[in-house]
Amino acid sequence: MEPRAIERVKQIVGEGNCSTRTADLYIYGFDASIHHRSPDIVVQPRSTKQVSEVLAYADQNRIPVVPRGGGTGLCGSAVPLKGGIVLDMTRMDRLKEIRVEDLYCVVEAGVIYDKLMEALAPFKFSIPIAPGSGEACTMGGMIATNASGMRAIKYGATRDYVLGLEVVLANGEVIRVGTRTLKNSSGYQLERLFVGSEGTLGVITEATLRIAPKAKKAAMVVAGFDTVEKAGICVSRIIAKPLIPSAIELMDSTCIKAVNKTVKAGFPEVEALCMIEVDGDPKVIEEELLVVQQVCHEVGSVGLESSSDPKRMAKWTYGRKSIMSSLSRYGAGFVSVSLADDMAVPISKIPAAVVAFKRISDKHGVIIGTYGHAADGNLHTKMLLDPTSEDYWRRGEMAVGEIFDTVISLGGTVTGEHGVGISKAPYMQKERKEALKSMKAIKQALDPNGILNPGKIMDWEGSILRNLRYPCDKYQE
Repeated sequence: MEPRAIERVKQIVGEGNCSTRTADLYIYGFDASIHHRSPDIVVQPRSTKQVSEVLAYADQNRIPVVPRGGGTGLCGSAVPLKGGIVLDMTRMDRLKEIRVEDLYCVVEAGVIYDKLMEALAPFKFSIPIAPGSGEACTMGGMIATNASGMRAIKYGATRDYVLGLEVVLANGEVIRVGTRTLKNSSGYQLERLFVGSEGTLGVITEATLRIAPKAKKAAMVVAGFDTVEKAGICVSRIIAKPLIPSAIELMDSTCIKAVNKTVKAGFPEVEALCMIEVDGDPKVIEEELLVVQQVCHEVGSVGLESSSDPKRMAKWTYGRKSIMSSLSRYGAGFVSVSLADDMAVPISKIPAAVVAFKRISDKHGVIIGTYGHAADGNLHTKMLLDPTSEDYWRRGEMAVGEIFDTVISLGGTVTGEHGVGISKAPYMQKERKEALKSMKAIKQALDPNGILNPGKIMDWEGSILRNLRYPCDKYQE
């Protein structure tokens, strides 16, 4: 950006709401993905008016703008590939309304998920999406990526709670889409268009979100298995009963060893385990627990423990949520990286998927930890590699390509909850090749000058091993 452009942006938001310090620019060049690229200026707007004025100026001068929430994204969605402006929305964090009688709340984009849950708790309501980064991720970021979590099988993803949005378009125009009513047949459902758009179509500044009563009680079963395939079979058989649990989390032996070593999770050292949660009325929970236990025994569980003690369940859940960080301590010289990260397959295809992932891991000589929200078919793979080694990255990328080809062949999708950004882009383009022309037409209509989060999703070209945050010279920008 030219100095005059930076000065103009500072005038719009005020000196205290922006930065061009080298350290700040470097930090805002990251999200939680493998990618990095520093912006020219970081802007922290306090109002929709400021967002509108920044975008109008940026559009007139062809300056890239990348919206950012909590920076917890794993695909590079918030990495400013073309420099320009990073629009940090975390200072727009007001909880504006809670209307339990109408089943909605209104929040600004920077409200943190866990903070919203704390505010809803006294009313015995929640938005039960349960993202793994709930302590840091913002509602705007969740909407922009259609985030979800371990309870999506029963309670859905972010899209299922979005009633209405306030959005600033690329030219600075402010629009309101959707309603504050639970039912809406009034024209195009434009609020859904912005869900999952990753900041490429507009900047979300406010959301009207549906809320739901909290479950009265929950209980959990932890079942071990001597093969990952049996764990996958257990998942599909529970669903087919039919029984819709609030969650089923799957972990393979690599993940189990990592969390037992790092956070002393105390899980059984087996080839795989399933954590199955049921919730609702206490009487219903008792019945469903018996069904879950029966299925686990039929499949061949090699250890089974159940509990309705909140502290015990919280410890198990903490162990599951610690997988990502724990994997980086699995072995000396290795780090856990998000390459093939959050694919989803039809639930019945989970056994085939996890077996294929193991075969691909062995073929390319890379360590892959497989885990995920198996109840809805959403699996995660974290790859362990030496981040300074060109050879490891090359083998990792080959493994990723085969993993996603397998997922697509099973009727799945390359991303279930984290979004596309950079690291899924070439694989999403393969999955959605028939829709790419329509996606680009929508982008052109709403952002004709291409300033909003450029170079992502359908516009990424080539290998994902570019703009890496790691010290491997070949793959730096």
